[in-house]
Amino acid sequence: MAEWAAKRFWKDTTVAEADGGFTVHLDGRPVRTPAKAPLIVPTRALAELIAAEWQAQEGVIDPNTMPATRGANAAIDKVTVQQADVADMLAEYGDSDLLCYRAEHPKELVARQKEAWDPILEWAATHLGARLEPRAGVIHLPQPSEALQTLRRKTHDFTAFELAAFHDLVSLSGSLILGFAVTEGHLPAEEAWRISRVDEQFQLEQWGEDEEEAEAVEIKRLSFAQAALFYRVVN
Repeated sequence: MAEWAAKRFWKDTTVAEADGGFTVHLDGRPVRTPAKAPLIVPTRALAELIAAEWQAQEGVIDPNTMPATRGANAAIDKVTVQQADVADMLAEYGDSDLLCYRAEHPKELVARQKEAWDPILEWAATHLGARLEPRAGVIHLPQPSEALQTLRRKTHDFTAFELAAFHDLVSLSGSLILGFAVTEGHLPAEEAWRISRVDEQFQLEQWGEDEEEAEAVEIKRLSFAQAALFYRVVN
């Protein structure tokens, strides 16, 4: 039996002011989240982005084409109710940050990692006040506690909507520092994504491309870019 899917039932999509921000109306009726909470977002820019996603739907509603809506739903239904826990979880990436774990060989990869990652760690030290130390090999060695506490405080400073975007930036890249580099405007999303893929790009050059893997990576790349856009329109 075919799975049921929601279909477009409205003609007009509009943005309206609401208590605490902005919302989206479908034929005058406010949109709600999957948990039935009012979908109220902090900026008109985000509401307009969400409205454009709803207006673009034809026939069956496809959530995969609605990243801003999904991000707002996540912020309201998931992050808001456990914001401190989400911030703590993301802050933990600092102690095992992608940029700190370096290959011991081959020398070409070692050089690429150093060239791509050292400047970002230096930026974190000077701009964020958190110096993380690179490690050779994959064995975990704790980072300086003062640096980790600084990064934790900064992670807790995000609003629920900012944290929803930051979650994807960090989890998709594997790097707390790259997440901050994007949110602080130090790196554009496409450059941060490229930096996060140094190891994978090196392996690709050695062994060639797998079509299925390439498709999966492209989905992640788009999600990373969408998270960066979501963060921008929240502010």
